[in-house]
Amino acid sequence: MITTNKTAGRMMGRKAAVMVGALLIMLMQCVPAATAANVSAATLNVGSKRFTESYVLAEIVRQTAQAAGDAVVAHRQGLGNTAIVVEALKAGSIDIYPEYTGTIAREILKLDHVPPLPELNQKLAPLGIQASVPLGFNNTYALAMRASVATSGNITRLSDLKAHSHSHLRLGLSQEFIGRADGWPGLKKTYALPFATPRGLDHGLAYEAIAQGQVDVIDIYSTDAKIGKYQMTVLVDDAGYFPRYDAVLLHKADLQVRLPTTWAALTRLEGRINEGAMRGMNASAELEQKSFDRVATEFLADVRAAPMPGLTVAPEPANRARPMKAEAAGETGFMSKLLGPDFWRLTVEHLALVFLSLAASVVLGVPLGVIAARHQAAEAIILGATGVLQTIPSLALLAILIPITGKIGIVPAFIALALYALLPIVRNTHSGLTQISRGMKQAAQSLGMAPRMVLAKIELPLARPMILAGIKTSAVINVGTATIAAFIGAGGFGERIVTGLALNDNATLLAGAIPVAVMALMIEGAFNYGERRMIPVALRNHGV
Repeated sequence: MITTNKTAGRMMGRKAAVMVGALLIMLMQCVPAATAANVSAATLNVGSKRFTESYVLAEIVRQTAQAAGDAVVAHRQGLGNTAIVVEALKAGSIDIYPEYTGTIAREILKLDHVPPLPELNQKLAPLGIQASVPLGFNNTYALAMRASVATSGNITRLSDLKAHSHSHLRLGLSQEFIGRADGWPGLKKTYALPFATPRGLDHGLAYEAIAQGQVDVIDIYSTDAKIGKYQMTVLVDDAGYFPRYDAVLLHKADLQVRLPTTWAALTRLEGRINEGAMRGMNASAELEQKSFDRVATEFLADVRAAPMPGLTVAPEPANRARPMKAEAAGETGFMSKLLGPDFWRLTVEHLALVFLSLAASVVLGVPLGVIAARHQAAEAIILGATGVLQTIPSLALLAILIPITGKIGIVPAFIALALYALLPIVRNTHSGLTQISRGMKQAAQSLGMAPRMVLAKIELPLARPMILAGIKTSAVINVGTATIAAFIGAGGFGERIVTGLALNDNATLLAGAIPVAVMALMIEGAFNYGERRMIPVALRNHGV
């Protein structure tokens, strides 16, 4: 049996090495081929949060910067909440992203007022970042409700809500708004609202929830495209609680020195977008379901048609025809989104994240499980620590890892996934080893086998079914958990899921969720097949 186990172990080791090697090659192929040619070229990474307006504005910045021609420009989409994107900016993982003065003052600097831009920049200076290029519109927070409910309750102002707490109005506010210093806590205090902390609801789903009567009041942005479509009444902020949220570009302080031509192009965007234009672009993305880059391209085309003196925007490539209106339906088709041009890139990125982090978890988790099984003093510490890791919210862990690693993207995502995958591997290794009878180990020792040999030749082979079951569980869990990588720009099918949530686009969301589900089923099937090939029949049938 030892010979059989040894052969099976070698086969498993070779297959694992081949798999990891192949995934490393695929991960390297994810890097654009142009990277090698542009090693010495300057780069500009544009970030965006995970809501429509931020995506669109970031695309306008990207296309404008790309047209300047002195940098290779990339858009790191949907980087989670304010805390994550600001950490990415301070760490240098991104160089610029669209932000709002109210958010900078209240959320980033923790001020109780919104000072003028020069004063704001004085306070931002120690962070190595600056706010510049006012884009021309104010996108303030507000609360809104269905017009029919507001009319029946005679509710027109935020202060009117206080008198209606007895009517059991249901508030559905975004998670970020609930936690922000300039959000729910301050609003509740200012208006003495008697409501308990409301349920958290993703902003992209809020309008559907209120249309279906699941909630009565939601937080909105004043440039939201769906205010009219869903016949909403925007409640007047009669106490003047919400500050101005003028759209600006938040960037590294050295950007204008490092990329002067790009900076000159970006400064010419100042004052070019009013509230009507922004609301129209949001509508193009959310209601007409145009892609973010297409919305930005059409806006810049309009700018080109009536340019501000000195404004330079990218000419459309000669070989790229402007999409016709009829093509909009093609953009929204489920199959076209499922099998879109990014399908294979997202597949490789997702698989690489899953299996590279899984390999790291195996390398770390199996020895930890062995130590926990052999040393009672370490057992509680190791099992307890890996259990606690599972309880840390994914976005919180990512937010912690960004300043620690100084990066966004694959590095913090890889670390987070490797940590989350530890628990099943450690516990199953521990359980598999502790279930081996004492008599079997004593028999091996009586034959003169050293403890290391007993572990390698007897214990690990006998515990192999349990260990592989833990690895399989971690692999399947990692497939789903890897979608969080999109919140920090690490790619994978989470990109589609995040975009679908931002746009409340079920087709885009499913185009990300279905491949993940299929991938999980295929990986589980592959592990089941591997178990049948690599584990002796006696161990499969009778265990340890």
